[in-house]
Amino acid sequence: MQRQPDDVEETPADAWMAARGWTAFPFQREVWRAMTAGRSGLLHATTGSGKTYAVWLGALMRDREHAPAPAGSRVLWITPMRALAADTVRALSLPLSDLAPRWRVSLRTGDTPSAERARQDRRLPEALVTTPESLSLLLTRADARERLTSVHTIIVDEWHELMGNKRGVQVQLALARLRVWNPSLVTWGLSATLGNLEEAMAVLLGHRKGQLVQGRMDKTLVIDTLLPHEPGRFSWAGHLGGQMLAPVVEEVERSGTSLVFTNTRSQAELWYQMLLEARPEWAGIVALHHGSLDKAVREWVELGLKEGRLKAVVATSSLDLGVDFLPVERVLQIGSAKGVARLLQRAGRSGHAPGRPSRVTLVPTHTLELVEAAAARRAAQAGCIEKRESPDKPLDVLVQHLVTVALGGGFVATDLLAEVRSTWAYRTLTDAEWRWALAFVERGGESLQAYPEYHRVQLVEGVYRVADAGIARRHRLQVGTIVSDASMQVKYLGGASLGSVEESFIARLKKGDCFLFAGRLLEFIRVQDMTAYVRRAEKNRGAVPRWGGGKMPLSTEMADAVLELLAAADQGHFLEPELQTARPMLEMQRRVSRLPRPDTLVIERYRSREGQHLYLYPFAGRFVNLGLASLLAWRLARDRPNTFSIAMNDYGFELLSAEPVDLSPVLDGSVFTTDDLLHDVLASLNATELSQRRFREIARVAGLVFSGYPGAPKSMKQLQASSSLFFEVFRKYDAGNLLLVQAEREVLSQELDLRRLTATLERLRLWRREVVELRHPSPMSLPLMVERFREKLSNEKLADRLARILKDAQKGLES
Repeated sequence: MQRQPDDVEETPADAWMAARGWTAFPFQREVWRAMTAGRSGLLHATTGSGKTYAVWLGALMRDREHAPAPAGSRVLWITPMRALAADTVRALSLPLSDLAPRWRVSLRTGDTPSAERARQDRRLPEALVTTPESLSLLLTRADARERLTSVHTIIVDEWHELMGNKRGVQVQLALARLRVWNPSLVTWGLSATLGNLEEAMAVLLGHRKGQLVQGRMDKTLVIDTLLPHEPGRFSWAGHLGGQMLAPVVEEVERSGTSLVFTNTRSQAELWYQMLLEARPEWAGIVALHHGSLDKAVREWVELGLKEGRLKAVVATSSLDLGVDFLPVERVLQIGSAKGVARLLQRAGRSGHAPGRPSRVTLVPTHTLELVEAAAARRAAQAGCIEKRESPDKPLDVLVQHLVTVALGGGFVATDLLAEVRSTWAYRTLTDAEWRWALAFVERGGESLQAYPEYHRVQLVEGVYRVADAGIARRHRLQVGTIVSDASMQVKYLGGASLGSVEESFIARLKKGDCFLFAGRLLEFIRVQDMTAYVRRAEKNRGAVPRWGGGKMPLSTEMADAVLELLAAADQGHFLEPELQTARPMLEMQRRVSRLPRPDTLVIERYRSREGQHLYLYPFAGRFVNLGLASLLAWRLARDRPNTFSIAMNDYGFELLSAEPVDLSPVLDGSVFTTDDLLHDVLASLNATELSQRRFREIARVAGLVFSGYPGAPKSMKQLQASSSLFFEVFRKYDAGNLLLVQAEREVLSQELDLRRLTATLERLRLWRREVVELRHPSPMSLPLMVERFREKLSNEKLADRLARILKDAQKGLES
């Protein structure tokens, strides 16, 4: 326990903490002083170090400065997740009886019961914990200004989770609105895993100055790896999966409560089943948690974790964020976390209290993930955390916000323009872009003027308002920027709900097909009213639902750390235990080919019955490698026609062609030029299809496509048909429509990561290039073959194919 210095004046917050045997950390007092002085800022501190009470007690002390206290809500706490919101309410309520006995803390999210919402509509609580979507809904009320003017402090929790996406832009716009209503508004963001702190604070505060507080604490963080007994000489995703089950079971068995994280919901379903098959007696004390499960199931799991009743929970990012599960002793990460920030975030779920150590154990699913594990530890210890960047003026979010503000009392165009430009995301918004957005919500732009439903706002005596009640209702029903594939409820024939599965998965099932979901093997019966009805299955096998967006790319920081370790291995240095275990595979790669290094691009060529294989290893992450592979295939075939098949992973990509490839442009570096890059990237891909797919999301955020009323949602086919129609109409009759431009820009910036692609090309031009002629697939090329085979072969055929390849490779080695 820290001793309070004699010259530090005791505050009510100190007294409250002292009554519980706690002593404030210096960073907590720094936040209290800043907040009572009316300063905004960003608090970056270790997970479990006390960030919540740093800003919450500061907000309570700041309220004492407002005498007499204004009526209405005084503090808004914005959180990215509903589960985190409920946990936050419990934490914030704890000091109220001593420090603010008349205060009430309440929760408002999409899960809030109608009775509680009605109570809040009559009178908002002094402190409201809410999500970006629910805050935007509050702004649609005609009396929004009257109800929210009294807010003097806003806390944005887990700012790193919001900053880099459209939900964060939604928060920026809401904050700008509230600052207009209360110019002395104090705003604080909280995070434990951000690499660009000054920029993160600037994004949160717009053009305002802020105070950056870093809570440096001596907190023990242990990052270790569960090593396989026989890693083998070859490596492809999943090939260590079954081998790692027994060690994982042993780790869970010897620990108190464990969180077992996976990167995808499908993987979570499989590992949950594997644990129960290995230990049937764990039924009831091992649980599953991911975002598609029914709310009641998720809440039961969360409560079981808090009370220490569960032995282990297999989870996805649904439990990533700062929910306080004190009983959790161990965190296991199945597969690579792909990023340092994500790894630290998950590690912080154990030892979630000041002074308690945090431990995360990495469980590799293929041999190269052993190298990733060592690289992650190095990067984490060096503080190499990934940066987050705000989206640049997404016009679909702006269009939605214009209708929101028009509903919430209306707006004067010049005033709102200045307000919007005060945000980081729209600081470079041009007059032309503003006029386009205004015209779009007023009359549907150039191509929708004839349709009254797209005349969403009207200018009445100089103020833009929403006059049509139907438009107002539809807008409120789909406020927000979270757009996912249409999903279907999954229910037993008896009516009990299990959760939701993407409609595209259910559409592929026939009656009698079995699938694994919610930890159960289910038999599909029928679809009725957007609900998939099932019953327990008796068969032993079943498909696992595949949810979109599951695969995460290797971050730049992680990739650089991996290359440094491979360079060390190339010099014979195998210092980390992970590298010692991976040594057979790494030495075989060096024997039959080359090991990639930070300054060298390894290029492998191999000829088989399939054709000419070309392998390159830029270590740029799967999204960039996809764009890079497509770009190089297009450029290489431009002067010498050829047809390519493409496979990629985080490390590299394969170009398979019928005709030999002229490597001259690769060897002289000309194929890596960034000249005419935008044109070549768009030409190398089916850019129209990619843009149309991205436009579907933009159309829903912008309010062009309505997803349906409660109890009567539109199907995915209906939504796709509607958005596709708008896409074609705009292309033919409104080519300057800025939503089309945005769709193309998002494809380049998000799906292909054009900025990282450009940097990779510039780096590859400077790298040495080493070409290796392979007699048989190398350990690094085989996983790329597997990626391609998986698209064509069943599991049984894939296993046979791999067995033949490995047998041939072994013969080649022996000869």
